[in-house]
Amino acid sequence: MTNNGADRRQLRYVGYLYAHFKRESVDGEQIYFALSEGNDPLHFDDLNGGKPVLRSSVGERGVRDPHIVRAPEGDRFYLVATDLRLYANHDWDRHQRWGSRSIVVWESTDLVDWGEGRLVQVAPPEAGNTWAPEAVWDPEQEAYLVHWSSTLYDNPEHQGESYNRIMGVTTRDFREFSEPHVWIDRGWQTIDATVIDHDGVYYRFLKDERGRSGDAPHGKSVFSETATSLTAAEWTPLTEGIGLGAISQGEGPLVYKSNTENRWYLWIDEFTPQRRYVPFETTDLAGGIWTPCRDYRLPEDPCHGVVLPVTAEEYERLRAAWTSASTADVLRAAGERVGGGRRSG
Repeated sequence: MTNNGADRRQLRYVGYLYAHFKRESVDGEQIYFALSEGNDPLHFDDLNGGKPVLRSSVGERGVRDPHIVRAPEGDRFYLVATDLRLYANHDWDRHQRWGSRSIVVWESTDLVDWGEGRLVQVAPPEAGNTWAPEAVWDPEQEAYLVHWSSTLYDNPEHQGESYNRIMGVTTRDFREFSEPHVWIDRGWQTIDATVIDHDGVYYRFLKDERGRSGDAPHGKSVFSETATSLTAAEWTPLTEGIGLGAISQGEGPLVYKSNTENRWYLWIDEFTPQRRYVPFETTDLAGGIWTPCRDYRLPEDPCHGVVLPVTAEEYERLRAAWTSASTADVLRAAGERVGGGRRSG
């Protein structure tokens, strides 16, 4: 199993879809798609002329941090996203005390037709927010684990100090969900969890949300840990402060495997005015050492999202649905080939 929920041996992937949002603006906090240059894992171009492909009409009318999971059968997709719109309302205290307790869910059989997004309440009443949801198929439970970050309060007024921890529910259809439970609680702020597995081991990446200090020398950066089960009570620490030095800080990790070789890519959002996602790579997932990628091209203002491997049929369908004729001609003239090898951009 992989972090997108389908057995890679059953499908031949020829490219990658990057789903994401953009920074706060009139249209920024909606769903954007970008497509790779064939099987090049690091060169992406916006679809739909850089405009949103999905817009939220529910909840707070904005969505952030989209994540797509492929069903185990490989023929259905679920997209989950944060129900949040910061544009014109940057009151972070409000968003963490009295923000949405729901996520927005879309589903599709072809990655193009998603229907209407629906609001699904997953967080308990003591939660002040529901951020960065992701879904991963868990074969042990024969269900999807949907997880997100919530600040939990011990009083109905949501007063006093608290911190984000990672919550979880299980579902088989994204319509009925189990009761929420705390999945990760370090006793301090953790957000933006994402998971990938390889050779029977799960690799979990999270952000240490604490301010950087003597007690938290790797605050505001990404760390990783491992376990052989998603329901393991204890996870083994692997690496802290991933990417620091190449980047000043980091959040919103996304991770995916190359379609053509034993190489993995980890994107970390530096979240500065000058730079957003920075990709890293490794050929040894268990080693925990990530090297900055030197040659890459990401869409403008790439924010927290997911990179999903796609088949030839899915790739062509996505390109046909959201690429203008002129853009397609430019891509073909540049030598793009579905299933082609990596080249410089």
